[in-house]
Amino acid sequence: MKRLAQKVEFCTACQLCEDLCSKTYFKEENREKSSIRIEIGEKGGSSIIACTQCGVCMEICPAQAIYQDKNGIIRIKKELCVGCFACVGFCPEGAMFQHHEYLEPFKCVACGICTKQCPTGAIFIEEVS
Repeated sequence: MKRLAQKVEFCTACQLCEDLCSKTYFKEENREKSSIRIEIGEKGGSSIIACTQCGVCMEICPAQAIYQDKNGIIRIKKELCVGCFACVGFCPEGAMFQHHEYLEPFKCVACGICTKQCPTGAIFIEEVS
């Protein structure tokens, strides 16, 4: 299984990953529509929020719209999602997101597009078993 991994100490909070993610999946640079989030702390440090593919959201979903694909990636079947956003509230990573323009939540699917733009290597795709 692959997942987006991180070395937060390398993150400069440039937020290129957020811009690229939202542009790739929502066709606009809007960080509120990114499936990866960079949070800048009060003391200048940053944190990277992205799905670890843990699967807690699958257990929470009352519509059984969330599943794990053959590659181990947690995905959402939009046609089954009822828009309750329980998965957003119960995600232990805080990595399931919602936006007022959409009826379904969204999350990182470890596509790796953002890793190609990270200038410091703070995010990368990792294979885990």
